[in-house]
Amino acid sequence: MSNNPLLFPQVILFDWHGTLANTLESMYQAIEEMLPQLEELGLTKHLVPEELAKTDEDEKLLRYIRIFHHLHPRVLAEQRVSRTDIFDAIFGDNDSARSIAHQAYNKCYRTHYGKVTPYQGGIFSYIDFLKSIGIKVGVVTNRSREFLSNELAVIDEGRWVNLFDLTLCGDEAKRYKPAPDGIIEACKKLGYSLGKHVWYVGDSVTDMITAEKAGVSSIFYNGAHWEHDWFLRMFPEAEVEHHKPDAIVDNFDQLIDLLAASQRTTQTNSKTINIEKARPARHPSREPLPLRDEPDWHPAIANLTPPTVILFDWHATLVDTLDAMYHAVDDMLKEIREMGLIEHLVSREECRSPDDYKLVEYVINNMSLHPKVKLDRKISRTDIFEVLFGDNDPAKKIAHQGFTKHYRNYYGTALPFEPKVKHVLEGLRSLGLRIGVITNRDREFFVDELSTIEGTGWQGLFETEICGDDTEKRKPHTDQIVKAAENLGCSLDASIWYVGDSTTDVISAKSAGITSVFFNGAMWDQPWLNKIFPGSQRYPHKPDVVVNDFSEFWAMVLACQKKKTSF
Repeated sequence: MSNNPLLFPQVILFDWHGTLANTLESMYQAIEEMLPQLEELGLTKHLVPEELAKTDEDEKLLRYIRIFHHLHPRVLAEQRVSRTDIFDAIFGDNDSARSIAHQAYNKCYRTHYGKVTPYQGGIFSYIDFLKSIGIKVGVVTNRSREFLSNELAVIDEGRWVNLFDLTLCGDEAKRYKPAPDGIIEACKKLGYSLGKHVWYVGDSVTDMITAEKAGVSSIFYNGAHWEHDWFLRMFPEAEVEHHKPDAIVDNFDQLIDLLAASQRTTQTNSKTINIEKARPARHPSREPLPLRDEPDWHPAIANLTPPTVILFDWHATLVDTLDAMYHAVDDMLKEIREMGLIEHLVSREECRSPDDYKLVEYVINNMSLHPKVKLDRKISRTDIFEVLFGDNDPAKKIAHQGFTKHYRNYYGTALPFEPKVKHVLEGLRSLGLRIGVITNRDREFFVDELSTIEGTGWQGLFETEICGDDTEKRKPHTDQIVKAAENLGCSLDASIWYVGDSTTDVISAKSAGITSVFFNGAMWDQPWLNKIFPGSQRYPHKPDVVVNDFSEFWAMVLACQKKKTSF
């Protein structure tokens, strides 16, 4: 990405993970174990505000981590983003928060590390060649010494133990990358001054920032197969040049090509060696992982009736109250026997899937939610009760009452599910659409959350608000939708949309004969959506369309409005 020729290097320093070594499986397992600890580590308050995110990708990553305390499913599926870039995206320039996060990560990584392979074929021969032509070669990584030493001992059957002239780890530098301390210290130990005759090769934006701060040449190793558009987003032309890599290589053969090109333009004693003739045999690049199977119930292909009324679910659609909800459900389940509900749990035959029965079985044996359910934070309270009690309305009513009792101990913090949700709601009203809320939340809680969200509350936004205790039956029954339509004086038809995040919301909408919009804020992939909406005789209900966020929803509404006015 630089128009200037590179100086022939005296020193080449490499990042470790994602550049030289593949430790992806262990790394992602450790991050996924560490992120649920954000609250107890005191790091939630240090997350970068989403509106200050550097890119759209960072904004989505931040939102997902804030709400679900997990990595975004696309990040997990593609395995292309480094741990350092993740921490940089969510904590920004907060060195203290990043340091706490790295320490917590290290603790988790101890239970996972050990499986390490060369990131692509032939790396040993490439590094050995660099050393043979007089270039000093080292590693500068955020990896801790205990892990790097172990990984060096086992990678490539131990051949890398004495391969490098120097290795410098994150816990040996004053600060972690993107601070330049590691590169500065490495050059000092090798006896070389800083400058463009030092190359730093890494796979992340953070590595490029680190190289720039140290004043050395930055080489982006694109082993993750990022597309051209990604580089334009990460290193936009409008920004100052200094964070852009000096060069991009897709594999180590291209790195040797770059070396040969720099030899031709630099006065150096190495010209006695013909790099093109002496270079090691070429090796194939690393194959990319299969792309995530994204949902295909897309707005672009959905045949939708333009809306006149849009009704929204509350929790996990418009607002985030996950912490309080899961605490209250778990407390209620501890009393399930005293409440007389154990005998009303569904049988194996009544369950929709083997996964559903695992949840039931766990509740029977432990009187609490399965740890994975609490860890994933993706299933609504209503869907949990549907899995546990099926069509048994009296049992579900008792369960909701028990939940309400315990929810009083936790509720009070309701955050917008996305930063600009209120703007979307106001925008819908400006289009002449009527909007409302249908929630299984009891009125006492909904009123409090409505009045306190974002400090000033959202009162006056909705024409109708139907809570769980306003009707005889809650979702998935149609009573609440029917009451909302009555309040608005309109008939039940496809011009009424119901937007919600659960299978229960979809069943309610389709049973009432209105349009079902599944809000996929949890980012389920297509195989999972096919599982929860099988379209079978027993479970026939499917959403009319799936949206992943409110920007997509807003675009869909505008497209339908345009369609409506074109007739």
